[in-house]
Amino acid sequence: MSAIILLVLGLAAMAAGYFLYSKFIAEKIYRLDPDFRTPAHEYEDGVDFVPTNRFILWGHHFTSVAGAAPIVGPAIAVIWGWLPAFLWVVFGTIFFAGVHDFGAIWASVRNKAKSVGALTGDVVGKRARSIFMIVIFLVLLMVNAVFAVVIAGLMMNFSSAVVPVWGAILVALIIGQLIYRRVLSLPMVSIIGVIALYALIGIGPSVPLQMPAEVGGLSGNAVWILILFAYAAIASLLPVWVLLQPRDYINGLQLFIGLIVLYGAIVLLNPTLVAPMVNDNVPAGTPSMLPLLFVTIACGAISGFHGLVSSGTTSKQLNKETDARFVGYFGAVGEGMLALAAILAATAGFATFADWEAMYTAFGAGGVTAFVEGGAFMIHNGLGLPEATAATLLTVMAALFAGTTMDTGLRLQRYIFQEWGEIYNQPWMKKNVPATLLAVGSCLLLAFGAGGADGTGGMIIWPLFGTTNQLLAGLTLLVITVMLVRLRRPMWYTLVPLCFLLVMTIAALLIQLRTFFEQGNYFLLVVDIVVLIAAIMVAMECASALKRSRAEMAEQGDN
Repeated sequence: MSAIILLVLGLAAMAAGYFLYSKFIAEKIYRLDPDFRTPAHEYEDGVDFVPTNRFILWGHHFTSVAGAAPIVGPAIAVIWGWLPAFLWVVFGTIFFAGVHDFGAIWASVRNKAKSVGALTGDVVGKRARSIFMIVIFLVLLMVNAVFAVVIAGLMMNFSSAVVPVWGAILVALIIGQLIYRRVLSLPMVSIIGVIALYALIGIGPSVPLQMPAEVGGLSGNAVWILILFAYAAIASLLPVWVLLQPRDYINGLQLFIGLIVLYGAIVLLNPTLVAPMVNDNVPAGTPSMLPLLFVTIACGAISGFHGLVSSGTTSKQLNKETDARFVGYFGAVGEGMLALAAILAATAGFATFADWEAMYTAFGAGGVTAFVEGGAFMIHNGLGLPEATAATLLTVMAALFAGTTMDTGLRLQRYIFQEWGEIYNQPWMKKNVPATLLAVGSCLLLAFGAGGADGTGGMIIWPLFGTTNQLLAGLTLLVITVMLVRLRRPMWYTLVPLCFLLVMTIAALLIQLRTFFEQGNYFLLVVDIVVLIAAIMVAMECASALKRSRAEMAEQGDN
């Protein structure tokens, strides 16, 4: 089958989702008010609360939620065949992710830009808040620790990407000044930023920078991880307009240009999907597609991490409530487009089926490597770009998105410690610097405590990221659903995704529980049991909160 057919169907469906379905949700369900005074204006402080142009905010939101996950998940899940991954990405984006991300922004904006964790205590109850905060902390810990490993690995393996990845930070700092000092118009700044970014990508292969295999008794990989966390700590303390916003905005433009290049190569090359539509001959040890597909592909279909970004940083920068549709729903569409590109690169970016089988020899194989190699193959043969340059372009794309997610993730983890300081009356934890040090310290403790001198400890608990992340998405949808019930608005558009996620998450946790037991992996077994108990408690909280809210509404109606 031609990859062009899949490309056209996927993009057309997502476009229809944005122009039709999101419009319906905005007008009939969330009922956005253009005159509502958003927290960005009410609490403007120039650091976290900053009214922001919707295009710049979209760039921040989109690149923060995207990261490497919408590349990794789909490029692993195609081991079951391209059709299941394609259907979940497309329909998950339209009916799950868009509504979830959009709704999390709306819910937070309507409640003083509170994070979805803090908001749970007000909307659902203190018990649910306690569960939520633990799940949030676990997800952020996994994301920050693992993405540091991913970026470090990319820079160790692709030395040509080092200059573009770090040069992008300098470009972002300059772009931030140009925008907020109003030196140049946004379109002109955008053009300059994109040209500078791609110039760095062009220079990258000519000046490869290779970290030594060992520095001061630490591996080169571990040194990169320490450097990344030092950078992320500084970035999380800076005002959002200085680095976070411009870096994310310019990366968002870079991604869309990268997607246009990749999609253009597909149109010109017209490659064939060499992977099977549904793979009946998966490698030994591959888990069942149902329900694991729905937790293997999280980002790109629906992801609880998005709710943290939506309510943690995005809601504090929303200029008008009506911007939430463009920023939230279209941000989810952008990530769906990236996940679609990952599916195409990992299934049509190989010359033969035998080449594809050589990549997918076991569950977990593929990932970023399949995306970079498959995408570079198509760009090289479709557009004539040197394969090394094409590989650098895609590697930088993956590394930059993982980096922007780390920036935002560490800032969100700082918020979590500050909220705990508020809840447990610890004034010192409310301050930015101590909370940031606690956030970095917890990540490094996992990275080096569990992973030794190599700093790869985050990978140990990564197998549970998908289930924990989807449980978090269920909690976010619960908060939104309860709010809709109390406002006497239709709840089915969030309740159905909520129930689906809880069923699939609990089923996946049970399957993983058996797997960890058979492998003798008792650490993950214990963590799995903790998450499973949390999932069951969430399901009970869902039923209780919805029943209670409906009863309250009925009582008010009688009165």
